[in-house]
Amino acid sequence: MERITYTFPATKKINRFAHVGVVGSGDLEIMMEPSGDSQTEVTIRTGITGFKNTWESVIQRFFAQHDVAAKVKINDFGATPGVVKFRLEQALEVSSNE
Repeated sequence: MERITYTFPATKKINRFAHVGVVGSGDLEIMMEPSGDSQTEVTIRTGITGFKNTWESVIQRFFAQHDVAAKVKINDFGATPGVVKFRLEQALEVSSNE
């Protein structure tokens, strides 16, 4: 099991906790919660090793576009970059709704 962490500066707040997706063959789950700090903390746990550069590209691109202060936990079971982006967008939508 590989664990990858990232931290990004952030200015926008989210409203509430979100949980999307499931850990299963070719998918992942994301839990996103508001952060009291002016940063985003992303923790990824994956059973698929050797894709740190791919994770870095997807995560950096997403949080450069969406400047939100959050604590994000991702549990991966072989999701493609497209699925990762889709689940992040879902979590952001759920957490931004009032």
